[in-house]
Amino acid sequence: MTKRSFRDIRVKAADGLLLHARSYGDDLGEAPPVVCLPGLARHSGDFHDLAMALTDPDEGPPRHVVAVDYRGRGKSGYDPNPDNYSVPVETADLLAVLSELGIARAIFVGTSRGGIITMGLAAAKPAMVLGAVLNDIGPVLELPGLLRIKGYVGRLGQPRDLNEAAGMLEGLFGQQFPSLTGRDWQSWARNTWDEADGRLVLTYDPAVGRTLDPIGPDSAVPDLWGLFDALRGVPVLLIRGALTDLLSDATVAEMMARHPDLDLVTVPDQGHAPLLKGDLIPAIRSFVARVDKVGSAARPGSI
Repeated sequence: MTKRSFRDIRVKAADGLLLHARSYGDDLGEAPPVVCLPGLARHSGDFHDLAMALTDPDEGPPRHVVAVDYRGRGKSGYDPNPDNYSVPVETADLLAVLSELGIARAIFVGTSRGGIITMGLAAAKPAMVLGAVLNDIGPVLELPGLLRIKGYVGRLGQPRDLNEAAGMLEGLFGQQFPSLTGRDWQSWARNTWDEADGRLVLTYDPAVGRTLDPIGPDSAVPDLWGLFDALRGVPVLLIRGALTDLLSDATVAEMMARHPDLDLVTVPDQGHAPLLKGDLIPAIRSFVARVDKVGSAARPGSI
């Protein structure tokens, strides 16, 4: 494997659906791997810059990085039953991928839904999670943010080209990401649509949006404090967009009060969820190195 490449992994889920993941640097070093889990309608490509940094031997001990496509996203198969676009099924799919790769313990980086899956995994299989990066997600999800997300997931129109696609995204997210440039919106568009048969198609099954159908203006959103508390034994890095509408100041304060080893990074001029690029990459790399030290002291041996 060359320094700047990844390997496509194909794994069958328990129900036979074909899953996809990107595997970076799977021949690099002995350090614990990093597993990256995207948001609801996102895919493995969101973590490319971070994965390249973590596999770069000039930036610290290189390590194996896996970025997962949930079913119905990226290059994973679409499910004919949209009810299977759920956290329990996606968690089972994740475990199938990790089993195929022989990963028993890892550091997890979870954006939004990926953070929820990480917290659930810590509760169900605590020995598997060595540390967690939670990107703009916590145990309490604010209803206005959920309603905003419901308003666009699976409901994006059909852009004629990437320029129009970039403009659509800027119209949707410009208030939450006021500092992004035209090039940034173009990059976001290329990660949201693929070109097929001369037209742009979403990189996820629009039926994924049905997971938010039960949410309405009067919905009571359950909290996930029990799952978050399962992370108390490992280091946590919480990334929060200063303009987020999904993770409140009160929830962040409670997370910090309940967790003895939680670091907070607030990203200016970004909302939900901060892009894992720029200054966030060295912050995550430093956190991963710190988890290595904590893990080697608390858990002798290597993976």
